[in-house]
Amino acid sequence: MSAITAGVVKSLRDRTNAPMMDCKEALIEAKGDVEVAVAILRKKNAAIQAKKGERETAEGRIAFCIDAASKVASLIEVRCESGPVVNSDHFVALSNDLAGQVVFSNPENVDALNSQPFYKEPSRKVNDRIGDVVGLIRENMKPARFVRLQGGHFGAYIHHDGTVGVLIQTEGAKADDQILRDVCMHIAAKNPLFATRDEIKKEQIDREMEIAREQAAATGKPANIVEKIAEGKVKTWFAESVLLEQPFVKEEKKTVGEILNGAGLKFVRFVRYRVGELS
Repeated sequence: MSAITAGVVKSLRDRTNAPMMDCKEALIEAKGDVEVAVAILRKKNAAIQAKKGERETAEGRIAFCIDAASKVASLIEVRCESGPVVNSDHFVALSNDLAGQVVFSNPENVDALNSQPFYKEPSRKVNDRIGDVVGLIRENMKPARFVRLQGGHFGAYIHHDGTVGVLIQTEGAKADDQILRDVCMHIAAKNPLFATRDEIKKEQIDREMEIAREQAAATGKPANIVEKIAEGKVKTWFAESVLLEQPFVKEEKKTVGEILNGAGLKFVRFVRYRVGELS
């Protein structure tokens, strides 16, 4: 039996992030064999994960990963049980790892993600990586949804509390990382309903115009003036609802579309996640 010194315990803790007493107990059970102790701790984490697996995960954070070399990016929502865990170093690192897993391993769905070999440690599953943090923090944790985009240039932004995240995809000769991040920040703040007018059904535009006409007619003005007022109201609705027509938050004299065009970028798609929203 190898000597179980404080240094050996600390080394196991550094490797596994498990509490010191858990490391010491695992080493005693393993008779000083570090590799066996690691396996004991991971088995213990798996048992904790199974026990807590049915508990509600109402909190969480959004994370992203962008791999410029392969032109692939992801946005993921990862859930936990309590607010204080959301910004803990271990949960943030886990969320970032899961975002990377989506980029580099291209899972079909959440179930497939959990069962994949973990891209940073292929001898283990993603669910084992989650179990490490569950065992450490003692809360249920799980990926809730993700998106994976491929091709072009990407920008991303995560709100300081982790609850809102945005990923944008563009095309162009060269990416402007700062502008893309700023546009994502704009999307996080303004939450546009549509990216372009083309996404809006004609019936919805007609309905907005009818509402605007009724409001304008209530002023008692002549019919030709009512029509102009209604058109102005619908134009304002477009500017409030359509991303590329919204005044840019950092330069309101220009629209988001004009900002992107000025940077030589063509908009493709954006994804905005807020923790707890339905997909």
